[in-house]
Amino acid sequence: MQIRTRLVKLVQTAMEAARVASVDSDLDQENRALGASTPEELIKWASDRYGGKLIASTSFGATSAVMLHLVHEIAPRTPIVCVDTGYFFPETYQFAEELTKRLELDVRFYSAQMSPARQEALYGKLWEQGEEGVKRYLQINKIEPMQKAIRDLGAQAWMAGLRSEQTEHRAGLRRIDRQDGCVKLHPILHWTTEEVIAYMERHDLPYHPMVEQGYRSIGDHHSTIPTTADMDPRDGRILGKTRECGLHLPLTEEQNQSLKSSGL
Repeated sequence: MQIRTRLVKLVQTAMEAARVASVDSDLDQENRALGASTPEELIKWASDRYGGKLIASTSFGATSAVMLHLVHEIAPRTPIVCVDTGYFFPETYQFAEELTKRLELDVRFYSAQMSPARQEALYGKLWEQGEEGVKRYLQINKIEPMQKAIRDLGAQAWMAGLRSEQTEHRAGLRRIDRQDGCVKLHPILHWTTEEVIAYMERHDLPYHPMVEQGYRSIGDHHSTIPTTADMDPRDGRILGKTRECGLHLPLTEEQNQSLKSSGL
């Protein structure tokens, strides 16, 4: 019986490896074909290909209006996922409401199963408990809610407004990639800050209201600080050693297996 079980696992592993290799090969071809496409062209391609299985994510951050406007213009029926940690600035919630109404967005808010108050009562302020505390905080409040959104919406492809100049990790991304079982699309990956500003001005789009106060990269209120013009905007994000929020980092194999076994 044990030998049979091992053989089944070996076959399953081989099949999964073949599937992943096939997907990666397809993504290589698609990146070559669409590498020079405009954001509008890439979003249109994704919408045509994935239809109702396409989602987009947003944090309603400093310049989130750019990606949201692009989706509004090209694929307006796309569900927009916002992972709400419960620790947003009041201005972020107000900004989200304003943009949702203005662009007629289909926004779906997802949060942790455990409320912020309960988390703090049981575990304390996880973001103040070193790298392990930060990892647990991100897992509970960002990664798990996003995975639930992917499952609930049956998403096969996920668009995000990441840009290569923001972090070292993002500099290594492809415009069409793969993350945690989803095709991951980055329409404005290669846009510079100047191009983002130009798009905002061209379409008269609003910045997050706290940009005027020096906040250029905006996350949770307990781990976001203003920055000066001579600083990297991501220096305003002080949650752990990395400047990534956790949503856009690939899961480890152990985490992937855990999500699969739990149905996520």
